[in-house]
Amino acid sequence: MLSKKKRLDQVKVSEKEHSSTYSSRYFSQSIPKLEIPEKSMPANAAYQLIHDELNMDANPALNLASFVTTWMEPEAQKLITENLHKNFIDHDEYPQTEVIHERCVNMMARLFNAPEDCNSIGTATIGSSEAIMLGLLAHKWVWKRRAKPGAVPNIVFGAEVHVCWEKFARYFDVEMRIIPLDKGRYTITTESVEERIDENTICVGAILGTTYSGQADPIQEINALLLRIKKEKGWDIPLHIDAASGGFVVPFTNPDFVWDFRLEQVKSINVSGHKYGLVYPGIGWVLWRDESDFPEELVFKVDYLGGWMPTYTLNFSCNGAFVLAQYYNFLRLGREGYTQIMNNCVENAQYLGKMLAESGKFEMINQAKMLPIVAMKLKDEIKGYSVYDISSKLRERGWVVAAYTMPPNAEEIALLRVVVREHFSRDMAEILYDDIMHVCERLESKESLAEKVSKEKPHPIC
Repeated sequence: MLSKKKRLDQVKVSEKEHSSTYSSRYFSQSIPKLEIPEKSMPANAAYQLIHDELNMDANPALNLASFVTTWMEPEAQKLITENLHKNFIDHDEYPQTEVIHERCVNMMARLFNAPEDCNSIGTATIGSSEAIMLGLLAHKWVWKRRAKPGAVPNIVFGAEVHVCWEKFARYFDVEMRIIPLDKGRYTITTESVEERIDENTICVGAILGTTYSGQADPIQEINALLLRIKKEKGWDIPLHIDAASGGFVVPFTNPDFVWDFRLEQVKSINVSGHKYGLVYPGIGWVLWRDESDFPEELVFKVDYLGGWMPTYTLNFSCNGAFVLAQYYNFLRLGREGYTQIMNNCVENAQYLGKMLAESGKFEMINQAKMLPIVAMKLKDEIKGYSVYDISSKLRERGWVVAAYTMPPNAEEIALLRVVVREHFSRDMAEILYDDIMHVCERLESKESLAEKVSKEKPHPIC
């Protein structure tokens, strides 16, 4: 006869071998939240607990508030998985990854029409925030070469920029000269730029596809202004183009639109590979028109990892998987594939925008004229509910649609924004439109009922 201890041991072995994950004791206990637990747990239990908790997140395919890529082909995912353990900065150990990185930089320099007599340089970053800070930091150091003693650097950009522009100015001690917006005008103007620049302006920032509305600043006109200023006053003020959203769209949908290195004062460009570059986060890129536009003082050479290697990023360690994923997309899609995908995105966004405009409920701020972004406000005559109410109700169907106010001086304008990405089909556009209309009807019916109840409510007896 087996002893009680041996029987219990057999039960434990049996549970370990045959019980399901959900029948284990870890699912009848609270999950650790504040302290690292004292004891280990089986891999399947740890995985399932976290996996199930993440079901509370939104469905990425229905997240139309985000510009970030949420779908890649299985082959790309396989390539990413195979290379997640490679430290990108370790060029001595992973030299072919660095070779592929340089290929990507060269491909993008040509995509952005760098002149043939220029030796363009660039680097991968975690995203456009790092890319912008690195690009602007380079412009500050170039300015320092010509600055008079005691001069204070400044930077000019519009209020519609991403917050990372303001972070740069604060972190690196540069005076911000922010151009406010106006109701009905959601980009900067050449006149507003000219009012703010001087000999200590390290650069002017212009946006190809703003986060707020998807519109573009008048880049060609600003370039012409800076050329005139250079001729008249001798101030050689560069342009940095924040093409985080538009850099992988416009070259394919509208290649004749001039915004890039074809313009003389455009010295640096950032672009997000994890947006319309169609790569999972996080990967961004910053490119300089010519290596002479980047100060050598910002290049560090280190031998920590076995061989001397240059580095000019703000981050040091990161995996190389997303650089390789970017290269996969360049090879897999080519200009033909990117053009087809981006045209699909723009056409589907325009289709959605046209339906919403014709509904009579919305005033369109941007109907995907350049980027696949639909930005709209409720018409002034619509009372009783807001874009925030629409956004909240759409969540009941799983949609995540951004609702927000514009920057000063247009903060009274509240918008809904739909970002159309690669996976957003014509069918999904029709479903979303129907859901928006249904939400509006529900909100209007609720308002009508409230008014009716208010009218029928008896007056209190005094």
